[in-house]
Amino acid sequence: MQQAYIYDAIRTARGRAKAEGGLADLSPLELLKNLYDHIAIRNHLDPQWIEDVVLGCVTQMGEQGGNIAKASLMYSHWPDSVPGITVNRFCSSGLDAINLAAMKVMTGQGTAILAGGIEMMSRIPMLSDKAILFADHAVALQSRMLLMGSGADLIASNYGISRQQVDQIAYDSQQRAARARREGYFTSIVPITNPVSGKVVDRDECIREHITLQQLADLPPAFADLGAMGVDELQLSEQPQLDHIEHVHTAGNSPAMADAAALVLIGDTDLEQRLGKPPVARIRAVATTCEDPLQVVSGCSAATRKLLTEQRLEVADIDLFEFCTKPLLQPAFSANSSYKLMQTNSMLMAA
Repeated sequence: MQQAYIYDAIRTARGRAKAEGGLADLSPLELLKNLYDHIAIRNHLDPQWIEDVVLGCVTQMGEQGGNIAKASLMYSHWPDSVPGITVNRFCSSGLDAINLAAMKVMTGQGTAILAGGIEMMSRIPMLSDKAILFADHAVALQSRMLLMGSGADLIASNYGISRQQVDQIAYDSQQRAARARREGYFTSIVPITNPVSGKVVDRDECIREHITLQQLADLPPAFADLGAMGVDELQLSEQPQLDHIEHVHTAGNSPAMADAAALVLIGDTDLEQRLGKPPVARIRAVATTCEDPLQVVSGCSAATRKLLTEQRLEVADIDLFEFCTKPLLQPAFSANSSYKLMQTNSMLMAA
């Protein structure tokens, strides 16, 4: 089996998903064209070398419809020989795209592939594709297909996590993101010029460094109304140890709505010679699985456990988890390993 390497990774800043957001005046096609141009220029990459483009996109309709991966390549005037495919696995779509690209390289189906994702929520709002699983509440309940926030509330209830705790985590996350921005950690961001305002967007707009714990505490629960419409009853029917659901998640401790896109250049050892630069990481393995849909976000732990088991690794062997959940990370970390693990659909990278 071939080895798959990451040679470069770039992204736009995360623009606010509002009409006044820094990226909102660009179409998804225009945003991706900017990234294609950037990754080609900074890597001296001949587009003819790319054998496939795999993009994740959740809401594939309107400006993001029609196979946005191939459509954006055509819009950007890349060679007709470069194919494109768009995948949807909800929140892990971008990571799944990278996993698919890595597996193509590992199995000899490609030597240079671009992967990543696109979502312009100011222009294509969440759930605007009106999928029946979300548009019809009765179908959602019958199918046990719930929104992330409802699953997060169930997990908080199961583990006794309080509103104060989740607000503190949100506050700490904002402060860490602000510090990382101040200290120049976000080196993967490439500048994008808004064609209407002329403003150069090169800073994440969704970081709330001035938010306070009191402001977070003042926000109402975001998923209590859904709970009252039958979601709580469904979750409690399968969780007999609980007598109620704690609705602790709000707009302040949930993911921000954003406009953004990202690309990762993945290839085999031969690509190093063509680019004249070494890779930054090796993708050692990937894993995909699914768990209880009523908890929604618990799949990241399941995929991680599966990946570690397959690779005969322990949690203590991993230096850095890109994203982690309380049930998984009970053991202490070790500083002696050389692996980074990215989760939900899981990917294990060797540094």
